[in-house]
Formats: sequence, structure tokens, C-alpha cells
Amino acid sequence: MRVCDVLASSSVAVHCDVHNKHDALMYMLDMLGKRGVIADIDKVQTLIFEREKIMSTGVGKGFAFPHAKTDAVQKPAGALIMLDEPIEFQALDNQPVNIIFMLLGQENAVGAHLRLLSRVSRLMNSDDFRHKLLSADTAVEVMDLINEEEMQKLDV
Repeated sequence: MRVCDVLASSSVAVHCDVHNKHDALMYMLDMLGKRGVIADIDKVQTLIFEREKIMSTGVGKGFAFPHAKTDAVQKPAGALIMLDEPIEFQALDNQPVNIIFMLLGQENAVGAHLRLLSRVSRLMNSDDFRHKLLSADTAVEVMDLINEEEMQKLDV
């Protein structure tokens, strides 16, 4: 499964204006809820925030990767936001984040979830790619960038 398979332009936001971690996570959950991919939004919200209490998903280099496995989704789904102003996310490198990718996987599909986590991580590990994402002006442009990067770098 490709990263583009779990995203939709309706769950990608560029130049997003949120001011803290809580608002960013809620914004993304709202996008996924409106997209119709979450059966129980309260359950997913609890999982995402509980995960953040255990350990921040701010992985560094301006990137955060909140994720959860749940039976509240029928198939893997993702949301992606790029922020004009970085926010504090308690990242491992103690730097604020400006790119956040939320991934929701199916509870009974651990292998697929791990592969998607790996694919997103490899994409976001590229400084050049993250810079391109932050320069995008539309959700469609972001989807095109991800598709192109996957085709070139991830041997899809």
C-alpha cells in the first residue's frame, strides 16, 4: 500500500493555522471525520491523545507522526498538515514541528500499518522533500509531490 492510498486531498491542508499540538491533532481528526473514514471519532481521539501522553510522536526535523491502530477504521487512513508557523510538539529533538502526518491503521492489520509507518518515515526523512511539501500551495500539489517521491524513491 502506498502513502497516497491512505490520503485524500480533503485530508491534506497547506498553510494550516493552528497554534498548539492539541488543536493540530483535533484539526486532523476533524478532517478524517468529515472524510467519513472514522466510525467512532471519540475512540480514535482517545487513542491518539493517550499515545501522545505516553511519548510524543514529534520525531524531529520539524516532523510529527501521530498514529494509532484501531477497529474504528475500515481501512488505513491518513491526514497531513503543513504549518506556516511551527508549533511546540515535545519532539525528540526539542524543535517545533511544521509538518504533521496522522496515520490510522486497522487494529487487525499490524503488518500493513508498520509498512505504512515505514514508508511515511522514509519520505519525511528527506530534508529536500519536507521543504517541497512546505512550499506547496494546494492539497493536490502535495498529493502529486508524494506520488512522485514514492515513485522515485520507494520503488513502487
